[in-house]
Amino acid sequence: MKVLLTDQVFPSVEIERTLLSEAGHELVIATSDEEARQHLVDADAVLTTYHPLPADVLATMQQARIIARYGIGVDNIDLAAAESRGITVTNVPDYCVEEVAEHAVAMALAIHRRLQDADAATRRGDWRISSVRPIHRLSTLTAGFLGFGRIGRKVAATMATLGCRIITHDPYASKLPPSVTAVSLDLLLAQSDLLFLHAPLTPDTHGIISADAITRMPPKAMVINVARGPLVVLEDLLAALRDGRLGGAGLDTFPVEPVDPELLTDIPNLLVSPHSAYYSEEALKESQRKAVGQIIKVLSGQKADYALAGS
Repeated sequence: MKVLLTDQVFPSVEIERTLLSEAGHELVIATSDEEARQHLVDADAVLTTYHPLPADVLATMQQARIIARYGIGVDNIDLAAAESRGITVTNVPDYCVEEVAEHAVAMALAIHRRLQDADAATRRGDWRISSVRPIHRLSTLTAGFLGFGRIGRKVAATMATLGCRIITHDPYASKLPPSVTAVSLDLLLAQSDLLFLHAPLTPDTHGIISADAITRMPPKAMVINVARGPLVVLEDLLAALRDGRLGGAGLDTFPVEPVDPELLTDIPNLLVSPHSAYYSEEALKESQRKAVGQIIKVLSGQKADYALAGS
């Protein structure tokens, strides 16, 4: 059967090619959006990362049984349209939990300890703590979590170990640890000295961290986003950093990627990375194995492990 890879983002796809060949399937790699659209018509299965698959594109797919996305989020795929056409949609929700959690904690601690400022001051010969004041003990701070899934829970466990009080707002979370307090969104914003964003991108969460939300946060609060860029209204967050309304921010994702570097010029207490929180060599390979594994299962008549639609 024909398996289409819509956008090749990995250093190698030998894992996919080998596993599919062993299962009797052919891997076809699109080299352009136009080529992808042509192959989508008769593909039996689709591997994708960022390629948009809205309803009108899905309507052209005449025999696809599964769309497997390499990453966690599936906002590039119209799930309702896939469901209506009986197409299974899968993701890989557990492939980079360790990496993203580690990245979020690293960003939070670097910003909290003002390491960028400390590094710059030391390099210019300023051997005083005035360049980084004030810093407060983590045990005096509240870490809030917008979204409390696999990654959020792992980050929260680390921050709790370091002494933070932990609160969360997640209408879908259940069986919270005894040390974690569920709160309303208003209370989450009002009480979070460190706000970690771990929510999926939905119509309800799009732009949820806006100028209005920031005004409801404690003065000098810090925001860490390693989830989806559009959760944050970037212009509002950057303005709050310039004005000193926020104490800092760590951003690994942006509403438009790659982000325009001019937007990030002369923003105090901002730490950024190029949507790399997911990355380790082990995570890449795990994502590849698990995504293609979903395709092999569905094409052989088995149920997918991570079905989000069409199951």
